[in-house]
Amino acid sequence: MTARYRNEPIYTAAIGAGRLMFGALRVKRDVRGAENLPDDGGAVIAITHFGFLEFALVEWVLWLHNRRRIRFMAKKGAFRGWPLGFWMRNMKHIPVDRAAGAGAYDAAITALRDGELIGVFPEGTISRSFEVQNLKTGAARLAQEAGVPIIPIAVWGGHRILTKQAKGRRRDRFGVPVHVLVGEPVTVAADADVTEATDALRATLQRLTDDLQANYPVDGAGQWWHPARLGGTAPTVAETAHEQRGSRRPDGTAG
Repeated sequence: MTARYRNEPIYTAAIGAGRLMFGALRVKRDVRGAENLPDDGGAVIAITHFGFLEFALVEWVLWLHNRRRIRFMAKKGAFRGWPLGFWMRNMKHIPVDRAAGAGAYDAAITALRDGELIGVFPEGTISRSFEVQNLKTGAARLAQEAGVPIIPIAVWGGHRILTKQAKGRRRDRFGVPVHVLVGEPVTVAADADVTEATDALRATLQRLTDDLQANYPVDGAGQWWHPARLGGTAPTVAETAHEQRGSRRPDGTAG
């Protein structure tokens, strides 16, 4: 039985819980480019990171499209405790130990070669500027080594529901339009420079985000959830870069 059709009751239950949550929040979902989601075979799903819910929103989109599952790479701490750890382990997501990431990388390569979809947030952290940040090279390296495509996906609107240092009223989290744009598959050749491939992926994700922002049905001018470059009051790219530098520990990791 292929990865797509295996019976995984915990994953199915999690999808159901997510759909109930988004239904209760009256999320207005709009998806374009779903034809770019692979029906078979491994792929790296590279997603923009503006809030805490993109993983669940993209899982929902993919499940409705073709019932495939995504295995996300997530920090090791998320796999501890109850109930989050229970769900993470049983949905077969991949724990990442930042002090020793080789094991997670190898597990992801194996899963990709076995036909799984591996979800990553190549920015590494949530972008408070709501612009696509510089990316880590992991997505390009995984795709190159496993010989699978990258599927770039931009999500816009989910951060209005839940993100880092969110502002606004609680009632504003209901009835939010959440738009998803799936880009065309990106191939990283065996002899490609991963840094150049990563820069190209960032440009693609920003282009997809620009498209979503330009076509979003709510005017973001003066809003906390909209980029400063477009008239919003979110921190600028320079301001968020300064914050990140100030929050780093002596060993260079983020605080």
